[in-house]
Amino acid sequence: MFDTKIAIVLRDDLAAWQALNVTAFLATGLAAATPDLIGEPYVDRDANRYHPMSIQPMIVLAADAELMRTIHRRALERNVGAAAYVEEMFSTGHDAANRAVFAEFAPEDARLVGLAFRAEKKIADKITKGARMHP
Repeated sequence: MFDTKIAIVLRDDLAAWQALNVTAFLATGLAAATPDLIGEPYVDRDANRYHPMSIQPMIVLAADAELMRTIHRRALERNVGAAAYVEEMFSTGHDAANRAVFAEFAPEDARLVGLAFRAEKKIADKITKGARMHP
C-alpha cells in the first residue's frame, strides 16, 4: 500500500474546536511541504469539480503533554520534517502573529498541542510510540 505513514498527533486535553482547528492547520502544512501528497481533482457524475485531497490516509492520534514533548523530541532527533502548533497560537489572529509567537519558544519549552509528519512506517511508529487513536 504505502511505504510511509502520515501521523497527526494532538494533545489530549484540547476542546473539540481546538482539535479540529489544529488538525486542519497541520494538514495544510503537510500538503505545502509535500506536493506529491496531493492527488487529482474529484469530479462527480454531473461533472462538478472539487479540490484534490491527500492520496494517503492520515492517522490522528492523541497524547498527553509529556508524551507530546517526547514525540516532538523523537521527530527532531530523527530529522523528520513536521508541522507544529503551539498553544499560544490559539490567541493570535493571523499567520504573521502565529509565526511570531511560535518563534518565542524552543522545543524544550514549547507548549505543543499538535504535530504532523510523514515518514517511513517504522520511523513513524517509533516516533508516535505511546500515543493512542484520537477519540
